[in-house]
Amino acid sequence: MKKTQITIKDIARELNISPSTVSRALKNHPDISQVTKDLVNKYAKDFHYKPNALALSLRTSKNNTIGVIVPEINNYFFSSVLSGIEQIANQADYNVIVCQSGENYEKEVRDTKALISSRVSGVLASLCKHTTNYDHFQDIIDSDIPLVFFDRICIGIITDRVVVDDYAGAFAAVEYLIQSGCKRIAFYSSPFHLEISKNRKNGYLDALRKYGLMVDESLIRVCDTREEAIMITPEILDRPDRPDGFFAINDHCAAGIMYAVKSAKLKVPDDIAIFGFSDGELAKACDPMLSTVEQHGFEMGKNAATLLLDKIDGITHGQYTNKIVKTNLIIRGSTK
Repeated sequence: MKKTQITIKDIARELNISPSTVSRALKNHPDISQVTKDLVNKYAKDFHYKPNALALSLRTSKNNTIGVIVPEINNYFFSSVLSGIEQIANQADYNVIVCQSGENYEKEVRDTKALISSRVSGVLASLCKHTTNYDHFQDIIDSDIPLVFFDRICIGIITDRVVVDDYAGAFAAVEYLIQSGCKRIAFYSSPFHLEISKNRKNGYLDALRKYGLMVDESLIRVCDTREEAIMITPEILDRPDRPDGFFAINDHCAAGIMYAVKSAKLKVPDDIAIFGFSDGELAKACDPMLSTVEQHGFEMGKNAATLLLDKIDGITHGQYTNKIVKTNLIIRGSTK
């Protein structure tokens, strides 16, 4: 009978350590203790471990660099994600190239082509909000380059993904607004083809339905920037049945709503309560400070980078993970 070839995961399970620790021990990584290295190498020798041939060929044909595509670098959430990515990448002796799409589809396509041409070892990506064609990301996979999506993901491409629990975060935020007395709650969203928009909208709708509140489609708008919120909110506030609460897709949008509400001589939160999503520095700069859903961008970045490096090292070859990062509410002065 042919003996089954053991894998890094087999070694990790038998020695009760993580696959990434096994991988680094086999590469003589300086962060791994000599005791662990000796233990791993002895087990690998005793059981005739051989590295994954495909992973080895990919590693030797590429450089020690991973690419990251983000919509905006100056966005607090994405900068937090990048910090998490950098921490994990640096620990594994990888360099990081960051490409900013600027919410521009054509730029995003150019970025993917540039990373493929550079023969990076892997790519981490968060979609531009205008992206509806994903062929350029499929090109990454077709080039035998591992790809992991984070935050704004594409479900049509089979690969690893890391997201926050958008539905649960939205549901909890809207539920809080309702429990604090709000009866008519508006929702400002990013374009609805994005998975984060679909999930947060569903959380918003289910919270309204749970408490028997009417769903008014006219209070659901595509608006995800401060500037857009300042433009469209006055018309909604002029209605005789104006909302008494707003749930915004992000803190920038929530800050624009607050500006418009205060410009209309209405009080926050006495007349209108406002809830954001992200918990960046902007939330603390608002007056009053903004209640928001904390996204844990740093943890998302660490998780995404770890998944990518495991894929590069052949630890999770042929397996795909959908990692969900939990959210929590941060209650401040913009809500009662």
